[in-house]
Amino acid sequence: MTIRVLLADDQAMIRASLRIILEDQPDISVVAEASDGAEAVALARRLRPDVCLVDIQMPRLDGVEVTRVLAGPGVPDPLRVIVVTTFDLDEYVCGTLRGGAVGFVLKDAGPVLLVEAVRAIARGRTNQEIADELFISLSTVKGHIPGIQAKLGVRNRVEIAGWAWENRIVGTA
Repeated sequence: MTIRVLLADDQAMIRASLRIILEDQPDISVVAEASDGAEAVALARRLRPDVCLVDIQMPRLDGVEVTRVLAGPGVPDPLRVIVVTTFDLDEYVCGTLRGGAVGFVLKDAGPVLLVEAVRAIARGRTNQEIADELFISLSTVKGHIPGIQAKLGVRNRVEIAGWAWENRIVGTA
């Protein structure tokens, strides 16, 4: 299976670098590039890529808003968004995770981490996959997820990830 990726960054050199890194992988294909947030939203809605790599600071719509529009609470059939940025600021991380991002990668993290993030996010985990990995039943997983959401006061798995990050249980990739 080829992972289809949309790149959104206002700097052409960054987009070209990301494309080279990702397309060097046999299982990843860059299907589109956007130079601003509005273009990213339009392309993502039309092409429905497996993963959208979105920069935080872009013209027209910033990465936080792009993430909210494509993956935020209430979005039917949300896309998977990974925010890629040079800024390791709490407000960006929290804003994008609350807005529906499923990942946050710093640009200086390196090519290997970027590729691993794209692969991990595109795979995601279904309830059955979680059950298989933990050697528990599907019904046990289905029972635990709503319980975790209720205890944390969150609505979905993305908000669980945001809560974990805010409470320093997990870090950025």
